[in-house]
Amino acid sequence: MKIAVICFSDAGSALAMRLCELLHLDLSSVHSIEKFAVKYGFTSHKKVCADMGGLFSENDALIFISACGIAVRDIAPHLRNKATDPAVLVLDDQGKFVIPILSGHIGGANALAQTIAEMLGAIPVITTATDGSGKFSCDTWAVTHNCAISSMKIAKEISAAILTGDVPVSSEFPLLETLPNGLIPAEIGELGIFIGIHTDSPYAVTLRLIPRIVTVGIGCRRGTPMETIHAVVRETLEENQIDPRAVCRLASIDVKRNEAGLSEYAKAMKLPITFYTADELNTVPGEFAESEFVRKTVGVGNVCERAAAYDGGKLMIHKTAKDGVTVAAAVQDWRVTF
Repeated sequence: MKIAVICFSDAGSALAMRLCELLHLDLSSVHSIEKFAVKYGFTSHKKVCADMGGLFSENDALIFISACGIAVRDIAPHLRNKATDPAVLVLDDQGKFVIPILSGHIGGANALAQTIAEMLGAIPVITTATDGSGKFSCDTWAVTHNCAISSMKIAKEISAAILTGDVPVSSEFPLLETLPNGLIPAEIGELGIFIGIHTDSPYAVTLRLIPRIVTVGIGCRRGTPMETIHAVVRETLEENQIDPRAVCRLASIDVKRNEAGLSEYAKAMKLPITFYTADELNTVPGEFAESEFVRKTVGVGNVCERAAAYDGGKLMIHKTAKDGVTVAAAVQDWRVTF
């Protein structure tokens, strides 16, 4: 987590340095008012206030050692939405209380507050409703289990419903017999949660929590544009009813490392891409749709399937070829835990 600590007093500056030690942060993470900045070598708060937009967008969390009102006024002009805003916490300069005030669930402010409170022996002041009532929080669970959330609007409806009763949940992965408070196993209902990589919607209104566990293997003809690769991958996932948000990475052969269209596609989708040598791909166990032409060209009979399954994933979409692009997909082993 990239964290900025903002403080305003001698006591706050001392606490900021202690937090840096406990959280393994560099002192450059600390921002203080002018006289304390000079004294401790911190970045001045005057500059921070002038550039709060950058500080807000470039960090995963902001920790204010100040009154809540100061933090609220500093961040207010830069608020966007709960899916992208960083975690924001407030501590008093004596380190007695830790208060998450923004992005408690998705941004991780509640979890960070609990961690800091344990380190300091402080009291975490958690005000989000599901946490206060001990009920299941779908957005917190999604973040901690690396799942995408299909709709923030429906997630809010789920959270509201859980506060007044039980919400049905189903999954394409086995569910534990004992579920968290607020969930019941059921495959029908007006409003419910589905956990899986497929685009199933078993309820009248379904919130899908989508594990990011799919690797897409890609091969392509030289010079294939990004738009073509994007279209073929999208169509292949749609035909197999796989939510594209389940994709966690791309994979291909090293001779495609400098293929502009492939690199541009990975960048556009904000996905990491791994390139393997032919020798590495040839070591992948299993049965694949081999091509002698491809073997003579790049040294391995199938690029997309072997690349997708290289890290031990189970092949779920076999080689699909269209417009000079080949696509396959493999899914990692994953379990539902609470």
